[in-house]
Amino acid sequence: MNVAFTFKNFDASEHLKEYANTRFSKLVKYVTNPDNTEMQVNLSVDKFRHVAEVVLSSDHLHISAYEVSEDMYSTVDMVLDKLEAQLRRAREKMRSHRRKEAAPARMDVLSYAAEDTYREPVIVESDSFVPKPMSIDEAAEQLQTLDHEFLVFRNADNEAINVIYRRNNGDFGLIDPGY
Repeated sequence: MNVAFTFKNFDASEHLKEYANTRFSKLVKYVTNPDNTEMQVNLSVDKFRHVAEVVLSSDHLHISAYEVSEDMYSTVDMVLDKLEAQLRRAREKMRSHRRKEAAPARMDVLSYAAEDTYREPVIVESDSFVPKPMSIDEAAEQLQTLDHEFLVFRNADNEAINVIYRRNNGDFGLIDPGY
């Protein structure tokens, strides 16, 4: 990510430049293509007002933020918070547009009898539900509180249907189809 600083009406210290650069470099994790991203940071002082204006331009994203306070370091922090919130909203919006309509998953229960003669398994129960999006840790916690052997859920990280199951030794296993 290319970050360009402009200072108006004051001489910026090396510490302020380094501080602002490290703070704004945190925004890389929200941008899909950091190589094509440019950020223009304008810092200025008008009497006792410390002003920060930031314009971030990427492939399909143009975000700006403006903040004023009495301290330049707090102004940088406040404008960074605004940018992070805007980038989070934009990322969630992009993800929600990519999400497909959640198809209900079908769950069937097979019953096997312990008889000497072979018999075809019969579906004795069928259930249909829409898997809830959650992280793997949340799914493990929910399975731990439930009295089930497995839990089908939509992985919030990659939007895929996953199955977490209880192993014989008490640990959990995860089935991720990888598509």
